[in-house]
Amino acid sequence: MINRQVQEHVERSLKQYPVVGILGPRQIGKTTLAKTITKHCDKKVVYLDLELPSDLNKLQEPELYLSQFFDALVVIDEIQRMPSLFPLLRALVDKRIIGGRFLILGSASPDLIRHASESLAGRIIYHELSPFHIHETGYNHMLRLWLGGGFPLSYLAQDEDSFIWREAFIKTYLEMDIPQLGFKIPSMQLRRFWTMLAHSHGQLWNASHLAKSLGITAPTVRMYLDILEETFLVRRLQPYYINIRKRLIKSPKVYIRDSGLLHALLGIRNLDALQSHPLVGSSWEGFVIEQIISLTKKSHDVYFYRTNAGAEIDLVVFDRKNRPIAIEVKYSASPKVEKGYWIAYEDLLCKKGFVVYPGDESYPLGKNVLALPLRDLERIFQ
Repeated sequence: MINRQVQEHVERSLKQYPVVGILGPRQIGKTTLAKTITKHCDKKVVYLDLELPSDLNKLQEPELYLSQFFDALVVIDEIQRMPSLFPLLRALVDKRIIGGRFLILGSASPDLIRHASESLAGRIIYHELSPFHIHETGYNHMLRLWLGGGFPLSYLAQDEDSFIWREAFIKTYLEMDIPQLGFKIPSMQLRRFWTMLAHSHGQLWNASHLAKSLGITAPTVRMYLDILEETFLVRRLQPYYINIRKRLIKSPKVYIRDSGLLHALLGIRNLDALQSHPLVGSSWEGFVIEQIISLTKKSHDVYFYRTNAGAEIDLVVFDRKNRPIAIEVKYSASPKVEKGYWIAYEDLLCKKGFVVYPGDESYPLGKNVLALPLRDLERIFQ
């Protein structure tokens, strides 16, 4: 059992908010986390899984059923299957506003679950459960986590079994999960789009280019990207704008959030294939960026920075005092910083920077910039 760092935050929220949501992709461990949290709950726990016909049957008259549990914690799993519950939850909560009335689990963002944010505004707090991160699994398992990704059943399996699981996950997501969310999209077409994103992992978003390659319209391509992003499978990293006399890149970068799914889409089965793949550097960059963002706990803004002249920083993290930290990611045993990084460093008036690499030692590179091993990512926020 790998302890999830979000558990403490969820438990604290259950004491303060009537409704607490745990959101994340399918098979990420939301149910396991909820059962771990409720195992020592000091009140009665009622568990409803909306994928089970027996539990759905209990909610034929949802108001009658749920109204009887005023002193219980009601856990509702896969809430996106019944978005009509949200107005009812609001009404029930307003009758008695106490912490820990409902714990809801969902596989889509609040924006994708219709009316969720509007119905429960001010009554709910959401926590995102991401794939395993290096600070949960331990640095000694870094290569395993990078290759197979952080989905629990993928991470815990051996190389070939892990790859087979990820292939099955992709197939199930395309053929079952997307239709359940109400989207009528040919699964093969969405698979092609997802695979094309994998081959352009970490590059600037170009809707027209992808649309032309797929033979569809740019708005359709943007809709596909929205779906993958709002089901927590893709990250759109926005550029940072500042008022300087330079032409800035304004398109976002797009990353496959889980490195294991990225490698499955690219057909990478083992470490040897990964090390020799042309996208190994891009894969490492996306992997490290996800590890860093997992440490921010949404209390820091993150961007990338690039100008048309070539000045670039892979990740700009703003600390609690709104000061920029310039982070570069290099897949090299002896990372070197290019001129474009130093120009961007001066553009943003940075006072601190890091170059994250797969080594074991920290050492200065100049101008308060430090070469930083992956194991020491916490130093970024110290």
